[in-house]
Amino acid sequence: MRPIIGITTYVEPASWGVWHDVEATLVPQAYVEAVTLAGGRPVLLPPDGTDAGILSVLDGLVLAGGADLGPELYGAKPHPLTDPRPARDAGEVLLTRAALEADMPVLGVCRGMQLLVVAAGGRLHQHLPDVLGHEKHRPAPGVYGSQPARFARGSRVAALLGNDMEINCYHHQGVGDPGTLTVTGRTDDGVPEAVEDPDRGFVLGVQWHPEVTRDERLFGALVQTATERRRRTPPHA
Repeated sequence: MRPIIGITTYVEPASWGVWHDVEATLVPQAYVEAVTLAGGRPVLLPPDGTDAGILSVLDGLVLAGGADLGPELYGAKPHPLTDPRPARDAGEVLLTRAALEADMPVLGVCRGMQLLVVAAGGRLHQHLPDVLGHEKHRPAPGVYGSQPARFARGSRVAALLGNDMEINCYHHQGVGDPGTLTVTGRTDDGVPEAVEDPDRGFVLGVQWHPEVTRDERLFGALVQTATERRRRTPPHA
């Protein structure tokens, strides 16, 4: 049986067929395909702030991208351009902390990386152009920025991708303080683009979007670690 990989989801107005601007639980198909191509069985997880019991039937977790995290999560006042989703924040913070406590394999993508940072006691820059003086990380609505990233030698991300690569990023927020995580990748302007927890089996956050390019290296590593973890633990009930 393929390892079961949960993917967190958006709740946003959506349109399909004859229905327009209906609130829907959704996630870009790219995440589903990336997990499937890597050998996992994707399961979509709507926001749920009640409990993290769903982890008992999962082998790994993908924290997907999306809207901004609420700054109250790291003790900051909101920036005028911060656009949070409180219900999603509540469910995903609970899920992330429980997954880390259980040493479940976790891959955080964009917002998901920022969520890992906040769960680790870190904080964010709410609008990078205020800090950097440019908008290369999100050059225009719906347009990915393309930048070189450098990875720390000896890190997990470097072992998977090499010491540098061109990344496709789309974010206006960024990591200010990684908390207890280790920054293992940066762009030339110093913005953290990868974080890890070397004390856990597999906890990796990337600020770019490997699902869009179907980069099997990161998702493959997640699925492989989830498979190994499944073999070490009793079958799901």
